[in-house]
Amino acid sequence: MLKKIDKTDITGVILAGGQARRMEGQDKGLVLLNNKPMIEHVIQVLKPQVSHLLINANRNHDKYSEFGFDIISDELSGYHGPLAGMASALDKINTPYMLTVPCDSPFIPDDLVHRLINALESEDAEISVAHNGDRIQPVFCLIKKELLSSINDYLSKGERKIDKWFKQHAVVIADFSDIPETFDNLNTIEDIKTVERNI
Repeated sequence: MLKKIDKTDITGVILAGGQARRMEGQDKGLVLLNNKPMIEHVIQVLKPQVSHLLINANRNHDKYSEFGFDIISDELSGYHGPLAGMASALDKINTPYMLTVPCDSPFIPDDLVHRLINALESEDAEISVAHNGDRIQPVFCLIKKELLSSINDYLSKGERKIDKWFKQHAVVIADFSDIPETFDNLNTIEDIKTVERNI
């Protein structure tokens, strides 16, 4: 019988390496939401669900390092999107699985990892990806470490689309249609102000 996956098998990676063009040039993970950097909200919920945490960031390393986790930069220079960050982190983890989430989605549930594990095990898949009831949420996913060479080969050909890379592998959907707000990401200062007004 296959060993059940648990949190000790998983490194969580918070993707904070984007340019955040719509956030007036500010680094999204460090923008304050209710007086705390947005990434801190993500860390708080994700840390108990995994064995280790890493932060993928391409600037402000000194500020991100204050949270106490290793910082991984994209090995490809020039902001090539989340898949580049995922590849760089996958190369550094010491666990058989990597879970990724973005830094600008502060409403992560405390059973995110549990649901992704259950989906992966149900199909013995290589990747499980969240679905909000409308579409997949590709940066909320659980990936086997052994896919490192595949992701690097894909990027080396100039490809960048996550969903296109997913199609090369055994992917299973994890259903989050009951809590679609999990995937609300805060892209602008106005988004943050709206959330703060409603809390």
